[in-house]
This record gives sequence, C-alpha cells and structure tokens, in this order.
Amino acid sequence: MDNELLKERFELAMERIGEMTGESTVPEPFRHYFRKTAGFILTMEGLYHEIQAGHTDAYTLEQWKKLNHSLYQDILPEHYDESYGNPDYAVKKLGETYGKLLCFLYSEIRAMVVYAFEQRLENLVILAELFIEVYNEFEGDTLPGYRQIQQILYWFESDYSDVLVERRTREGVDPSLDFAVKIIMDSDLTDLRYLYRYGEYVSDQELATAKYLNELPEKTVKLMTDTFTEGYRMCFVTGNKDLSKKTTVNIRYQLGFERMIRRAIENFEKLGLKPVIFRAAPESINRRGTNRIGYFGGIPNRQYDYDHREDGALYLDKNLVERKLGVIRTAYEDLKDLALGHAGPACVETFGEEPFLPKTCDHAFCYSEKQQKLSVEYSNEVSQIVNRYIKGDERGFTIIAFPVPAIGENFREIFGETIKMNTLDYEKYKRIQQSIIDALDQGEKVHILGKGENHTDLTVALLSLADPEKETLFENCLADANIPVGEVFTSPKLSGTNGVLEVGEVFLNGLCYQKLHMEFCDGMVTSYSCGNFETEEENQSYIRQNVMFHHDTLPLGEFAIGTNTVAYAMAEKFQIARKLPVLIAEKMGPHFAVGDTCYSWAEDIPVKNPDGKEVIARDNQVSLLRKEDPSKAYFGCHTDITIPYKELDSIRVIRKDGTWISIIEDGRFVLPGTEELNEPLDMAQK
Repeated sequence: MDNELLKERFELAMERIGEMTGESTVPEPFRHYFRKTAGFILTMEGLYHEIQAGHTDAYTLEQWKKLNHSLYQDILPEHYDESYGNPDYAVKKLGETYGKLLCFLYSEIRAMVVYAFEQRLENLVILAELFIEVYNEFEGDTLPGYRQIQQILYWFESDYSDVLVERRTREGVDPSLDFAVKIIMDSDLTDLRYLYRYGEYVSDQELATAKYLNELPEKTVKLMTDTFTEGYRMCFVTGNKDLSKKTTVNIRYQLGFERMIRRAIENFEKLGLKPVIFRAAPESINRRGTNRIGYFGGIPNRQYDYDHREDGALYLDKNLVERKLGVIRTAYEDLKDLALGHAGPACVETFGEEPFLPKTCDHAFCYSEKQQKLSVEYSNEVSQIVNRYIKGDERGFTIIAFPVPAIGENFREIFGETIKMNTLDYEKYKRIQQSIIDALDQGEKVHILGKGENHTDLTVALLSLADPEKETLFENCLADANIPVGEVFTSPKLSGTNGVLEVGEVFLNGLCYQKLHMEFCDGMVTSYSCGNFETEEENQSYIRQNVMFHHDTLPLGEFAIGTNTVAYAMAEKFQIARKLPVLIAEKMGPHFAVGDTCYSWAEDIPVKNPDGKEVIARDNQVSLLRKEDPSKAYFGCHTDITIPYKELDSIRVIRKDGTWISIIEDGRFVLPGTEELNEPLDMAQK
C-alpha cells in the first residue's frame, strides 16, 4: 500500500481518536472503556514516532524498564481483575451484550505494541480505524445490537486476513524480515537495554538470564551452541535428507538467550542457512491457543493468554476458514522458492517456571462444537498446504532446553547440570539402547504397569518383523533432533493396544494436569479425565481443548522408553520434575504420544539405526490413510505423556508364546546391558 496514503490515514485516525478522549457522545459505562482504549492507542502513536525518530536509542535502562512496564501493566496479574482485557471484568462493567466483544477488541488493539516497535504502519492504521468504526456505533441515540458489533469485528478479521495471514506466512520463510536478527547481531549484548528493543514484555527473569549468559566462559557458550546446531545437522544425516539443498532455518527462543542465538546464527551460516526468526503471533487470527510459536519475552499473565485462547469463536465460520486458506495458498505459491529452501525449526526451549494452573473464566469465548470441527479441518488443511511447499520428507528440526532463574536458588548449578545432561556420551547410550531394542524386537506386545496410586495398565501392540536381520521396530534415538539423548521409540500397532494410561502430575504444552487419566481401545483414546477442576465437565473440556485439540479421539502415535536417568536424578536432586519440559521429561520414563506419529509427513523415507537395521514401524492404521485422504491421516498434534520411574512398576516385552522379558521392574532397569542406567537412580535415592 502507498506509504503516503497510509501516513494520511494514520494522521486522520489519530486526530479522531484524540477527540474521543474529551467527548461525551458515548454513554456510560462505555465512555470509560473507549476513553481508556483511545488513550492507549494515542500512546502507541507516540511510541511509533519515538522509535521512528531514533529517540529510544538514548533511553537509559531505567527509562526502558519504566516504558516496558507501562505497556503491559494493565494485563499483569496484579491489575488483571480490573482490566478490560479480562472477559469477566469486561462483562461485569459493560454488560453481557457488549462485554465479550469489547474485551476482544481491547485484546486485538494490544497488538499495537509490537506493531509500533516493528514500525508496521499498515497494521497500526487498520486497528485504529477498526476502533473508530466500533466507537461510531455507540454514538447514536440507541445502542447497537450484538450482531452489529460482531459483524464489524468479523469483517475486520476476514477483510484483513490478506494482510495479517499473508504476513504470518511470509515470516516463516523469508529471511529479509530480519527485525529480530538485527537486534541479535547488531546489539552490544552486554548492554541489557537491547532486550527492550523487541517490544516484548521483559521481566526480571529475562534480564537475569541475559546477564547470566554474559558471565559464561566462551567455551561454555560454544559447547551449548555447537550441541544445538550439530544436533540439527545430524537430524538431516540420520534422516537421509539433503541439507545442502536448504537455504534457511527458523530459530525459536525466549529473550535472554541472544548470546547463544548469535553464535547459532553464525554456525548455521557455515551450513549455508540464513536465519528466519519470527515473533510469537500477537493477533487473534494467527494465534494457536496458548502456544507461543516463535520468539517471545516474558509472559505478562498466563491467565490472560488462557482466557483469550479461543477468541476465534467470535468470527470462525466456514467462509472465513476458506478465506484464510485461500490467503495461505496464494502466499505459499508466491513464496514457493523460499519455502522449498526452508529446512525447518531449531528451537531453544526454557524451563523453570511454576506450572500454570488456569482458573475458569466464565465469559471467555469458547468454540462451539461446529467451530471445533472447523478448527480441526482448518489445521489439517494448513498442514497439507505447508507440506506441499515445505516438504515433510525434506525438512528437519532440533530442540534443546535450558533452565531460567525462576527455577530457584540452585539455578546456576542446575544450568551446569543441564549442559552436562545435553552432552552425555553418545556411544554409551547407543549401546545401552540397542540392548533394549534387541529385547523389544522379540515381542508381540509390551505391557506397562504403574504402581502405588498410578493405575496405568496398558498393553501396547507391536508390528511384526518380516526380516529381523535387516529390520527393527524401535528407533535408537540419540542427541540429534531431540536433545538430550535418551529414548527408543516406535509407532505402535493400534489394533490390540488397550488399557489405561495414568500419571499423577504432568506438564504439557505449558499447562499442568493433575491425575491425568486416559483409556485406549485398539489404539484410540476412548475416554479421559483429570483432577484440575471441581467438575468433571471442566476437566474433560480442559483436556479436549489442550490435549485432544478438539478431536473426538486420537490414536496412540508413539510409544517410547526413556533412558536418561541422569536427567531423572537431576530432577529428583533439585525437586524440579514438575518444572521440566516435555523434551526432557519424556526421556525420564516410558512415554506415550497421542496424535500423529513421530514420522508424520515423512513415513516413506527410510530410517536406519546405527546398527544398519531399518526402522519399519513408521506408520499405523490411521497414518496409512494418507494414501487415500491426508485429511483423515493427520491431526496436527503430538503430545507426549510420561510416567516417571517412581510411578512405574514394570515394563515387560511379551513374546508370541506368552513368555516375557523384563526391561524395568519396580522402577529399575533389569535387562542385561542396561545396568549402568541405575547408577543415577541410586544417586537420586541417597
């Protein structure tokens, strides 16, 4: 769009919004809402010009802290009970008819913060004009109906999807969108003012993390980074994929790790890969529940995120889904050369925060059953579009995790232990895990039994080997895509996989689940519950939204046995098991993934273990449907649920003749060749 025209529209919009702050044309209680929101927009106008003029370059650290706090203070926990960003408060003050609608509008307008920092004038303009359009409806002699306001918001999301969704698609593959890269590569990282240049919320934690990384010896940062980027390279080697054909890599991280990310960018460039680094989406139309995909800073308020996780319920319908899909298809076609060269994500995760236990917000938007199905259909179709342009059988990934200061007073020691855990002896684990695989390959099924209050009693069926000399069922997973080392995994045979999976407490996709209970019949989830909320209805809704992702059922896409007892010992020593991410937790016991298999979109690529045997268990009865209709084969989710060793009675491989081989008994490894894994367990018990 013509920049001069945008500037003119921006000036006119800001002039009109400035007038609102002194007008009384809107009745109470709406006058206060509109005046307050208008004041916020005018602050964003000032911020936009301050950054554009370069005035913020001279801000002191204290000035930056003050500004950053002012931008996010309204949704911080201490103010959230009286924030228009809180659906319950908005309804209380503005009424049932308008509260949820105006809360949604308020949340969308908050995206102006990052638009101002990125100097995205068009995005600022369209939000300002939306606000004016809604305001005008409240100036009349009679108040507008719900439908009038809902339609204004609906058509905004639909009409501007070609701006918002197209930009989001481009961010995933285009290295010229280098806002974050410039901050990382051009800043003096010892001057912590750089953290505020993103526009993200910066808490004491991000400051402390960056300060700590600055204190680390260069050799330590090099070890951390080389482990990360070498794991990415090895993902292509072990997956028989050609990295030389790729030109970009998507790096994801949380603020504070820039010293490591800078070195990672340098390492990737030696591999011929330019960085693609995008922000977690700030606007509703591009968000995916509470998941933050991309880089992000501190999370101002997890309850705020949770309350707005299904804001799409305001506008999601068949027409808008088709509109979004059309934009994505067109965008990828325009970007097809960049997409073809994209190698996939490289993620630095963090852990240490207290698990989040959300509260029920009575007036938060919630998808209807029809919208849930639409959401699932949309996700499936997007996955297929992405896979056509960024081919699943040609891309890779890697994930590594480090603690943040919120983990407690032992942060420095835990950080050091984590580096050791991420760099365990490759050859040692290759040998031990091969012993486990050799036993598993003899089985027809595996029986997993919990102990104490864990009522797991699950039988996992295995495929049959046609040629045991050349074939295997389980992948010997070392430190490439999933760092740290420590698991063997397979795609189970669904028919014959039956029973109960249970875990006392587990942390999944940023949310905590207490007494999670799932039941399977022929490999498909038949029922589920947890103990988070007072009513069973709330508990089931929680799981359906955040584990099942609105699917009526999901297959058991993976069964694995974690072998990283070093990680388990660390968790026990510092009592941090509940704070560990899935990436590490899944290596600390048997785990079970509901959703797609580990090989989704790449089932036809041969995978071989270090011993040369091909892993043949890359499909299940559901994923095989891809040959007829991919929309029936994939679910767009894969959630690992781990049973810790201390809740485990036994894992036994059952042969066809009914005899069995013990791998674990009473939470300890008993299979010959695995005895070394018990040494950290012994240390954890002292």
